[in-house]
Amino acid sequence: MTNTAPQNEDFILVGEIVAAFGIKGQVKVKSYTDNLAHLQRKIKTLYVGAKRKPYVIKELFEHKPGLLVLQLEGVATRTAAEDLRGSELTILESQAAPLGEGEYFIHQLYRLNVLLESGEQLGKVREVLQTGANDVLVVAREGKPDALIPMINDVIVNLDLPHNQVVIRPLDGLFDE
Repeated sequence: MTNTAPQNEDFILVGEIVAAFGIKGQVKVKSYTDNLAHLQRKIKTLYVGAKRKPYVIKELFEHKPGLLVLQLEGVATRTAAEDLRGSELTILESQAAPLGEGEYFIHQLYRLNVLLESGEQLGKVREVLQTGANDVLVVAREGKPDALIPMINDVIVNLDLPHNQVVIRPLDGLFDE
């Protein structure tokens, strides 16, 4: 295995190392994936940190809901595990589980142009909040406070990822300032 990540690939964030676990180099991971089974069965390599250093997965299991325990090849001590704290874990987008109809990866929503049904530009998505019930787009608006747009059928008219835009029908009072 090389010590570098593939150059012309997109990556998907699947978790963040939050702490060392035990004394044998395991780490606790805050999970950002809703498909742990795919991660356990299909993914052999995780890319760690800003430099996306590749590590082979030796062991991966759920410790508590939303919290995983991970053993990476080459990380054998608590000190080595602690050195990874705060590192993001990514996989190659090409290795992600296939999406179903109407599904999307969170990173695909960032920087989308947000338009009203009238065609008026509202702003750009700068953040996505995952609330549990539904995702919420945080839309940066020029000269105005950010708008919070719930990703629900009553509001989203058309999510057009190939054209980098989402058309919305705001609920009454959504933009009251």
